[in-house]
Amino acid sequence: MRVCKMKQEEKTKKTRVAKKDNEKELQDNLQRLQAEFENYKKRVAKESQEIYSHANENLIKELLGVLDNFELALGKENDQGGFYKGVELIYGNLYSSLEKFGLKRIQARGQAFDPRLHEALLTEESDKEADTVLEELQTGYVLNDKVLRHTKVKVSKPKTSKTSDE
Repeated sequence: MRVCKMKQEEKTKKTRVAKKDNEKELQDNLQRLQAEFENYKKRVAKESQEIYSHANENLIKELLGVLDNFELALGKENDQGGFYKGVELIYGNLYSSLEKFGLKRIQARGQAFDPRLHEALLTEESDKEADTVLEELQTGYVLNDKVLRHTKVKVSKPKTSKTSDE
């Protein structure tokens, strides 16, 4: 009976040791996974920062030509016609540079008012159909199908007939 009890204790002891070994292995695996996850988070944060920096770098490189043109235009102190043409050139350069990155002007004049693209600042009685954009007060822009700035507009409203009781 004593031999049986000793064998039982030995089995129990082996089972405890196996459980402890298993727990230690599981704990090691958990710590390894936690460390891998932390490294993954750091790597993803670094990669996203690099992507953001690279995007800015390309935009800045593109705009350097515009900056050069501003310097040239400002160097023409006494030539008013040349100055205007220089500023016109710079505007064209800047706009085409921004277009390369997905910027588009929102066309509004003569279009039906669209609250997703336009912001009505004024209304004016007009012979045109109601809610037609009469004038762009400030240009709006879309970047890759996302509205960056709504076009500020003047919108038509139907003429009201004035009746006099004379």
